[in-house]
Amino acid sequence: MRLFETEEEVRRVSTLKTPTGPVGVFPFLDVSGEELLSARRRIVFLHGVQDPGNVGTVVRSAHAFGAGVALSKGCADLYNPKTVRATMGSIFHAPVARELETVEFLRRASEAGFSTAAAVPEGGEVPSAVFEERVVVVVGAEGSGLPRDVVEACGARVSVPSQADSLNAAVAASILLHEAHMRVLG
Repeated sequence: MRLFETEEEVRRVSTLKTPTGPVGVFPFLDVSGEELLSARRRIVFLHGVQDPGNVGTVVRSAHAFGAGVALSKGCADLYNPKTVRATMGSIFHAPVARELETVEFLRRASEAGFSTAAAVPEGGEVPSAVFEERVVVVVGAEGSGLPRDVVEACGARVSVPSQADSLNAAVAASILLHEAHMRVLG
């Protein structure tokens, strides 16, 4: 780790207009898909989620509920400054694998004994009926959701009961992580 403390150093390395220091620079923290499958029993897989705030929020929720995060190719970069800020420090506590091929990761997760569930806006089971002790929940981008091949690669479909037409990807992922966490505790 390298620490920048003087006002001049902080301005030079920060992406903010009016940064406050100090600023720490750390090596990359992400793990491989295999390491993620070994490290956690609950994983949220974000497929095509491009908003850095949503990705960071999900990392924060994963940390809160003892889960890991997998990011598909095409997701917002884990190291985007907005993503890092949105994690509120949870980037240092929740394991994250990035740049993964979704269907291939789901196949490996199933082989490793995980159940898999695709988050769909309607027509899925309630979370308590789907989640097992080892689970990967796949959440898609807000606009496009999950592609058919990803939904079909999952062993189940899960929906969050809601009066709204759809939920923000980070909100849906956080609710599903909480449900998976409670299922294991309950």
